[in-house]
Amino acid sequence: MAKRISIGDLQIAVTKKKIKNLYLSVYPPDGRVRVAAPLTMKDEAIREIVVAKLPWIRKQQSKLARQEWRQEKEYVSGESHYFMGRRYWLNVVTTKQKQRVELGKNNQLALYVRPGSTKEQRKKMVTEWYRSELKKQIPALIAKWEKELGVRVNSWGVKLMKTRWGSCNPKAARIWVNLELAKKSPRCLEYIVLHEMLHLLEKYHNKRFYTYLGQFMPDWKESRAELNG
Repeated sequence: MAKRISIGDLQIAVTKKKIKNLYLSVYPPDGRVRVAAPLTMKDEAIREIVVAKLPWIRKQQSKLARQEWRQEKEYVSGESHYFMGRRYWLNVVTTKQKQRVELGKNNQLALYVRPGSTKEQRKKMVTEWYRSELKKQIPALIAKWEKELGVRVNSWGVKLMKTRWGSCNPKAARIWVNLELAKKSPRCLEYIVLHEMLHLLEKYHNKRFYTYLGQFMPDWKESRAELNG
């Protein structure tokens, strides 16, 4: 019988068998992680191996998520959508009351819409919900890193970008965050906010910039791998 271990927000199913080596697998479609370990291997040893493999695990999960994101969504019940790095199942509910999007039980994303709503209307509602939720999280991150970096962000916004996760105009002290980050884990959002704010200290992606990045977020490469894997 499999037992579960937790490493941060990652849940890993561990099964011990009559085998000589440990096997680590990331399964589609939702990137669940399973470990098959020798019967004699201690839990702490298993945990250490999994921690060492975290960058690889995140990369595999990111690949699976990106494959799914490329598929055109129909915004119908049973379809999967990501929010803050977690997978949710869409449940479309017709209502004559207020149209809205809510996170429900059992990893459900409830979309309340008018009877006869079109795909485009449902898509717009989900998109604007993503935008609203993302905007709730950004101010606290900016405030945190303003204090840490000793800089000031004059303005910020959220928009859909095709080739970037974020952008910064150092002269205006303005940053933009990609709307798609609503689908990624919170640590990815924080990495991008920090990355763009660091341009207020160093305009270019040079040695000085990456020295700052390593100083303030030592595990930044793991977040970048999750974003671009």
